[in-house]
Amino acid sequence: MTNLYEPKPEHKFTFGLWTVGNTGSDPFGAAVRNKLSPVELVHLLAEIGAYGVNFHDNDLIPFDATPTERDQIVRDFKRALEETGLVVPMATTNLFHHPVFKDGAFTANDPRVRKFALQKTMRAIDLGVELGAKIYVFWGGREGVESDATKDPTAGLRRFREALNFLCEYVLDQGYDLKLALEAKPNEPRGDIYLPTSGALLGFIATLDHPEMVGLNPEMAHEHMAGLNFLHAVAQAWEAGKLFHIDLNDQNSVRFDQDWRFGSQSLKQSFFLVKFLENVEYSGSRHFDAHAYRTEDYEGVKDFARGCMRTYLILKEKAEHFNQDEEIQFLLAKINVNDPAMEGFEGKFNPAKAKALKAYPFDVATLARRGMQYERLDQLTVDLLLGVR
Repeated sequence: MTNLYEPKPEHKFTFGLWTVGNTGSDPFGAAVRNKLSPVELVHLLAEIGAYGVNFHDNDLIPFDATPTERDQIVRDFKRALEETGLVVPMATTNLFHHPVFKDGAFTANDPRVRKFALQKTMRAIDLGVELGAKIYVFWGGREGVESDATKDPTAGLRRFREALNFLCEYVLDQGYDLKLALEAKPNEPRGDIYLPTSGALLGFIATLDHPEMVGLNPEMAHEHMAGLNFLHAVAQAWEAGKLFHIDLNDQNSVRFDQDWRFGSQSLKQSFFLVKFLENVEYSGSRHFDAHAYRTEDYEGVKDFARGCMRTYLILKEKAEHFNQDEEIQFLLAKINVNDPAMEGFEGKFNPAKAKALKAYPFDVATLARRGMQYERLDQLTVDLLLGVR
């Protein structure tokens, strides 16, 4: 393998403890890999060239750990970070695994569960900040329903809003340098999860008391589960100034959450995503929220993690070729050529502009006959990805 595709710290490739630490169990089968400690996983990630490691609170500290056990785990984890040079850019709270969250966390019908979720999250935020996190992600895996007879969706939204407003105030009161990022998913493990898409979350963020503190953590697999175009979700988040973090993986459309190695299924979609991130100079982490196949031992897990980063870097190189390809750029310039006659109609409304536009004599027949050459452009893109240009 050429060094051109070897990860470097400036690439900001990160993995979660839950990704490389996934033991391969699923609803139909037991674990196939032994559970590694957080310290062992940090060293594994350092070995394959990752930049950072992210975690849920209970990835690092067991739910029932004593204060003494917690402090020792944190000391050991900090030592591993110092030994390897890995950083912690993002942290999150597990509000979905324990049975107490069977009806949700922030949106549960039981008020004691809702307040326990706030308590757990405040403590987890403290831990994330202690370890250096600047982004805190919220994935509401249990925030939803199987039957709409069980919960008023407007009550669910009010409860979720109240929780996020409370936590924003907590972050401000503590003086933390921390932004919050919401992550959408349409379903699984709940039958229907509230705010199921990135677009829905953007609308919700605008209703918060501190919308400037809250953005998105869009995930490729979650948008593909709903048959949506992940690039469009990312672009919308970016255009709104809300792309705070991103989860990269792969997925067959309209399936359960597969969390495959980045680029292993959707090469064309992955290419346009990488091209977008590089073109806009996205400066955040490239976080791989994915898992190795259940067939693999830990050498296979390393192959999986290296593959995520290698594919990203290959597609980054392909994006540079796309931007430099004379024929592709000629077609793009031709497709997007400015029309001097239309320049006076650009921009904001004013009465004179509207009156002139209403009176303008468009040649609709000529416009309708115009061929756009999209077939040619798309095939040139395919040729580039297949390595024949």
